[in-house]
Amino acid sequence: MADDYVRRTAITRLEVTDEQRDLLEETISEWKRGCQLATDMAWGKCNAKSDVQPLAYDDVREHTDLGSQHAVLATHQAAQAITGCLERRSKGKNVSKPTFTAPTVTYDTRTLTLFDDETVSLSTTESRVRCELALPDADDGYQRQYLDSDTWSVTESTLTARNGDYFLHLGFRRPKTDMERNTAEDGTVLGVDLGIENLAVTSTASFVSGRELTHNLREFEKVRAGLQQTGTRSAHRTLEQSSRRELRYIRDVLHKASNAIVAEALRYECDVIAFEDLTDIRDRTGASWGHKWAFRTLYEQVEYKAEAEGITVKQVGSAYTSQRCAECGFTADENRPARTEFSCQKCESEANADYNAAKNIGMRYVRRGQQSSRRTGNSQLALKSGTVTPSGGFTAHPDGFEAELTDKPLPQRAKSVD
Repeated sequence: MADDYVRRTAITRLEVTDEQRDLLEETISEWKRGCQLATDMAWGKCNAKSDVQPLAYDDVREHTDLGSQHAVLATHQAAQAITGCLERRSKGKNVSKPTFTAPTVTYDTRTLTLFDDETVSLSTTESRVRCELALPDADDGYQRQYLDSDTWSVTESTLTARNGDYFLHLGFRRPKTDMERNTAEDGTVLGVDLGIENLAVTSTASFVSGRELTHNLREFEKVRAGLQQTGTRSAHRTLEQSSRRELRYIRDVLHKASNAIVAEALRYECDVIAFEDLTDIRDRTGASWGHKWAFRTLYEQVEYKAEAEGITVKQVGSAYTSQRCAECGFTADENRPARTEFSCQKCESEANADYNAAKNIGMRYVRRGQQSSRRTGNSQLALKSGTVTPSGGFTAHPDGFEAELTDKPLPQRAKSVD
């Protein structure tokens, strides 16, 4: 069962030749076509993998250049996308048939092989390509705890093309220990909201600004568009240099932000860090593709850093977390008079909108424990002033605790783009 495994993702860039680049681009293109074809055939008829695969497999094989296993995976991807739409529709949301435009392709253990020499073999539409993993020079890069371990095994992974580079999101899993399997995920919960104005806000009122990141992502986009329009060989080289510079900048920002979130969880002795479900975060926040990638990467960085500290990281449903009052529970669109402001129309409490959402996200995880057979339901939400339970029980932090935090160091800001 999936619940018997701990799952993690390690992201690394691939070193590719021009020939390999062409094959990967073709594979991504055919993957999108295969997923769309399977979705078109199954939409309105079925959504289970066991139903979509026999319905669409032959057509995917006939009308695309995907290999047999990638054709199977494409039908599974279609089934997953349709299921997600049906779930959103059941919550009263307007949905339309999924379309596949993201430059990604899914791999499993039949289509991907990881070697001890830090290379990976990937199936393409023609032949397999063997690429080097562009791992950090330092031996303590987080990817190595999975790559160099006999405990973790490779599972389903995703290849993503971004700004001329290719990134492999390697999926790993290991069996849960008896303690992990039997321990209820209760305790103190830190809620985290992600967004554009503020990259991250916690239920303990710690803010990581996103303004500089948003500004610099736009500047990188302008530079990239200009170089792509020029189209010369020199412009292409400059584009590659700019893309690597952008990647280094974003990773530096996310590294500091993830450190800040984990530090906040440790400071408030939290056992769980709860994020909103990232599935539809681009639609909810108006995020760009770059932002969506950054949100996912930030989550994954927090996940592995928190695990090293014994802290669990989870996602919860995001519905109405931005419209619901964290104080009285009243939910209405009118509670959000502006993007950054929250003003409850019932109890008249006012707060920063992202902070209000962070508290709702954390409390949603706490409440979920009350209905779970795997947990005791004894969780509590961490706030700046103390901890609170769903029933309204409040425990203040010890005297001097908040004063102790007044001068806590904030994560250093990354330098702006020149």
